[in-house]
Amino acid sequence: MIIAILTSGILPVPAIQGGAVENLVDFYLEYNDKHRLHDITVYSVWHPDIEGHPALKSEVNHYKFIKTDGWQAKIKKNIYHLIHDDGYYHYSIDYFLHEAIKDIRQQQYDVIILENRPGYSIKLNKQTDAKIIYHLHNDNLNNSIPQSLFVYNNADRIITVSDYIRSRVMTINPQDTKTTTVLNGIDRAIFTPCSDDNRKHHDDFIIVFSGRLIPEKGILQLIQAMQLLKEYSDIKLVIIGSGSLGSCKQLTPFLQQLLEITKGMNSIHFTGYIAYYEMASYLHQADVAVLPSTWEEPFGLTMAEAQAAGLPIITTKRGGILEVVSKQNAILLDTDEHFIKNLAAAILELYEHPEKRKQMAAASLERSKLFDKETYAKNFFEALEKA
Repeated sequence: MIIAILTSGILPVPAIQGGAVENLVDFYLEYNDKHRLHDITVYSVWHPDIEGHPALKSEVNHYKFIKTDGWQAKIKKNIYHLIHDDGYYHYSIDYFLHEAIKDIRQQQYDVIILENRPGYSIKLNKQTDAKIIYHLHNDNLNNSIPQSLFVYNNADRIITVSDYIRSRVMTINPQDTKTTTVLNGIDRAIFTPCSDDNRKHHDDFIIVFSGRLIPEKGILQLIQAMQLLKEYSDIKLVIIGSGSLGSCKQLTPFLQQLLEITKGMNSIHFTGYIAYYEMASYLHQADVAVLPSTWEEPFGLTMAEAQAAGLPIITTKRGGILEVVSKQNAILLDTDEHFIKNLAAAILELYEHPEKRKQMAAASLERSKLFDKETYAKNFFEALEKA
């Protein structure tokens, strides 16, 4: 098939600035390059660091970049914003789509994949005869979104990253038959520890949190749980992530709040943004991963990574999390009025029971095999071919 991929319009592909969605696109493009399944063109925002990237040498994956930064692009975006008042997303994203459509009109694609942007279809379906496929990573197609039935009907096929997200799509059409789940994958080779010897070189009990530093990830509640454990001086928390998408170092109001709360707390360390290929070295120094989401998590990619690193997990019963972890490798908590107290108790339970940690770690390594990037890419293309 001749395929086009429309990315988010925010972060570039190849995923030089990170981004869960962008990394997942890279994985199936890598698989396509290896197996030469389809002719694929990726429409992505441009970034100067992309120049010379090895992925651009592929004979089956092609990249078309749209400049959305810089003074000329900003002028064009502002003009577009003044002329068009019918946007579905932020005008910067709608401008990216507008520029991509100019080229798409000149091509003959069999399939166009919309990566996490189902609203693109409102303008796109008038410009092409290609089949439209949504790849949904978030809860952004349900009966509460604008023009939900129209957007749903525009899709020839919908691929979701979890059954939870599929259930949200089915709020539009309970008899839905065009939606299928393909669970996400990770690069297990990066995360899987080589041996027990590289696990730790210190005496502290290290908890690791990784993810975007936003309220719904539960990081504030985790910090409050750490405050309840302040008498345990050897329990330390390493917080990996930034308050913004990708490698942006913007100091958000919520991140500023977290930094204020943790002033003087020597038990808590913020690393800021860490590149994907460097994440494993941090996870391998930890004893436990705590990922206390307080929203309906679409999937929980950081949990799959922590599993591959052989870590016991403390998390919550929200959204697609139960599709990633199991009761054998995770302590699962309710996000009720006792959440912070129970979070502290769960940390203490694993702190005091090394044998339980060892059993859960073994279960994590075993379960991580379900989320290999090769399996993910294979399943993704099989779902695509059913369109």
